[in-house]
Amino acid sequence: MANAQAADRTPTEFWRSLNYFNLYRFGLATVILALLWVSDVHTLYGETKGRLFEITAWLYALSVLLSFMLLQKRWTGFSWQLAVQVSSDIAALTVMAYASGGVLSSVGLLLMVSLAVAGMISSGRFMLFFAALASIAALLEHAYAVLHDGAPAVEYIQVGFLCMAYFAAASLAYKLARYALENQNLAQRRGRDLIGMAEANRLVMRDMQDGVLVLDEHDRILQMNPSALQMLHNLGISGSLLSEAFPLLYEQYEQWRRNALSGRETLQLDGGLQARLRFVGVERQASQGAVIFMEDMRHVQAEAQQIKLAALGRLTANLAHEVRNPLSAISYATELLQEETHDARQERLLQLIKENTQRINRIVEDVMQLNRRDRARPETFDLAALLPGFADEFSQAERVEQGVVVLKVVQVGSVTFDRGHFRQVLWNLCRNALYYGKHQAGSLTIATSMERGRVILEVQDDGPGVLPEHRSRLFEPFFTTAEQGTGLGLYIAKELCDANGAWLEYVDAEHRAVEQGACFRITFGERRYMKRPESEHGG
Repeated sequence: MANAQAADRTPTEFWRSLNYFNLYRFGLATVILALLWVSDVHTLYGETKGRLFEITAWLYALSVLLSFMLLQKRWTGFSWQLAVQVSSDIAALTVMAYASGGVLSSVGLLLMVSLAVAGMISSGRFMLFFAALASIAALLEHAYAVLHDGAPAVEYIQVGFLCMAYFAAASLAYKLARYALENQNLAQRRGRDLIGMAEANRLVMRDMQDGVLVLDEHDRILQMNPSALQMLHNLGISGSLLSEAFPLLYEQYEQWRRNALSGRETLQLDGGLQARLRFVGVERQASQGAVIFMEDMRHVQAEAQQIKLAALGRLTANLAHEVRNPLSAISYATELLQEETHDARQERLLQLIKENTQRINRIVEDVMQLNRRDRARPETFDLAALLPGFADEFSQAERVEQGVVVLKVVQVGSVTFDRGHFRQVLWNLCRNALYYGKHQAGSLTIATSMERGRVILEVQDDGPGVLPEHRSRLFEPFFTTAEQGTGLGLYIAKELCDANGAWLEYVDAEHRAVEQGACFRITFGERRYMKRPESEHGG
């Protein structure tokens, strides 16, 4: 049982090598038996020694066959089987060397092959022992021949040289085995390091927000990370040529190779997406390929927007307290003055003061809502069931005539969103649509749909739409085209959508069924590099 466990712990390569060694022994035994078949060994070596040579050859062949059985079953440990095979070689070849004339027959030289091969297989273990055993066997064989057969004692010199050759072969095999083993261990360590580095590289590329493309010297795409696939809309495929997969990027790459680019250029992608490019050659002049880094400019814009939002948040903390208190005093004083009797001019001035104080108060309230995006409490609700109640509430609060607000709701399932945030976003969008709409039947349409497995909600009006020069600034804070607007409605709506894992965008006329008016779309669910129309550059 212990031997079997030891055999199980021996690497498979060792057993395979031992099997090859036994195949060599089988070939050697076959050659010896073939020589016995074609020649008269009794005539060559005499009746007595010829019979000894023949019997030893057959016993050697039998031991080789038994070794195959032991290797197949692995009944004993690897070291034991190796020792048995080498020992049987030493015994059989020594006896056959004696039967064929001693050291002059050169049969003993065949042991050098066995010793060297065994040394390579065993990684140098027991090689000195095997060499010593072979030397002792050679010395005993010649001593027996001198004492029993009258062999010349001077041949001890040849036997000594043969023993020295045994040790030389054993030592050389030992050195080679150690060198091979060290190289194997080094290769295994390097292999493990390469595997670890490859895994780390895979994880880094997978989680990088920037797109990464690796090209070879023939401009073939060797590797792309998911961000690059999303930015290029899955046009690039590993193994394809960059010029075929994405010609625009290939033009920039060619210009960089001709030293026509500084190495950081901006590329306009589909859907209005911009990517800042950085080229890094694997070797000088990209002779062995290059790595292309594509930085999504949306991240830069998002970081700038976060900085702006943080500064705005600090401002609102002081603004709310410092402005609302005197504003409340002005509003209260205006109401008291309106209770008194004044002429028409004074009444008009007091009403103007009241309207502007209310407008300032709305601005302060909108600004204070910017800090609410980080306090989202998402919950799951049925969108189709919620919208009819919202439409009724909005129509009553805004005094909208019946039929102006139209619902085109299909069953799309549940969405996850903060209810308060969702009501505020939808209210801002509907109020904005109502302001620019014609206030006729169907002027404001709220529709739901499914697109690529995501829930879509669209708010459409029949107004003049958004001018092309204004589309890039739609979601910027304090940007408005309305005289009484604060410019924060769309900005707050977009921020609240982002806080709840949704995406708010303006949809161009060519991307929707109804070409007139303005259409804003909410895509529910976590987004990762969704394709955006050209009008979505605004923050």
